[in-house]
Amino acid sequence: MGLFDKMKITSVFLLALLWGAAHPVYSETEKERDIKKLLEVSGILDRLSYMQESLLNNVSMMVTAPFPKVPDAFWGEFNQLIGKKEMDDLIDRVIPVYDKHMSHETVKKLITMFETPFWDEWKEKMPQISREAGVIGSEWGREITQSKAFNKQLEGLIEKYELEKLNPTPVGGN
Repeated sequence: MGLFDKMKITSVFLLALLWGAAHPVYSETEKERDIKKLLEVSGILDRLSYMQESLLNNVSMMVTAPFPKVPDAFWGEFNQLIGKKEMDDLIDRVIPVYDKHMSHETVKKLITMFETPFWDEWKEKMPQISREAGVIGSEWGREITQSKAFNKQLEGLIEKYELEKLNPTPVGGN
């Protein structure tokens, strides 16, 4: 092998090292791996999937309002708009929150706790309980805000603090 070939090999090797130093490969820490495991064993990962469903349901309502007739093929593709890549992105955004607020030791202890059979029923039933409780909360909120008593109290506060005087309607406004 000639001197020129050795210099070429050395140059390529040095370029690779420099590239690696300038663009280090992301290496997941043990704590981050444990946080992912915690999200899984605690059932939180399933809840994140529920967020995916909720988001798609909300967007589908925005689609059907102006477009009441939508072919089934559209919905087939629509339901793939948020896939594994987007969910992995959500998880990657959530992990630093856990990392910031929990020690690695706490994460490990929670994993141990959530891996016990006692928590299996909780993990299985919590999504349904959350959905049902959410529906009840929405109904309660609607009942409160639509009640005469609430609206009378709200109107009283608006008058008491003269919100109409503080926020005059612009000329030509409603």
